[in-house]
Amino acid sequence: MTKQYQHPFEQGPYVQVAALCERVLREADGVVSLIRIVDVITHTERGPNPPTDMPPVRYPLTLILTLKSGRAKGRHEIGITPELPSGETLPTHSVSVQMEGEGKGATIASQLDVPYTLEGLYWFKIRFDGELLTQVPLQVRYARLVAGSATREVL
Repeated sequence: MTKQYQHPFEQGPYVQVAALCERVLREADGVVSLIRIVDVITHTERGPNPPTDMPPVRYPLTLILTLKSGRAKGRHEIGITPELPSGETLPTHSVSVQMEGEGKGATIASQLDVPYTLEGLYWFKIRFDGELLTQVPLQVRYARLVAGSATREVL
């Protein structure tokens, strides 16, 4: 008899929200508001001779993750690993969550301090107890604006 493959999260936890935003507001009644959801950032350099390659920049973002337990119960580890466009990974940020089962869940708001050194697609890989749960993309673009020029060059 062959065993049927079961997805590791078939019975929970379930991802309700996974996004990058500029700010998260948590009201007194527990309701969370996401301000300016971001999936593309463009860094612009201006001047008579802006650099050809994008210089390292920081753009403060918050990764928001809301999970519903399903059958997941107990203490679990969430890991967030940034992956650069080159495929290189940065150190994982970990946080523990308590899952109570059924429709209850957990919301994590994690401030990201990632140095964006390359143009391209960054991934924020989210693991639950070491298993890939989901991933959130961020496109980083670089624009050069040469002083005295009416055109903008996006690389």
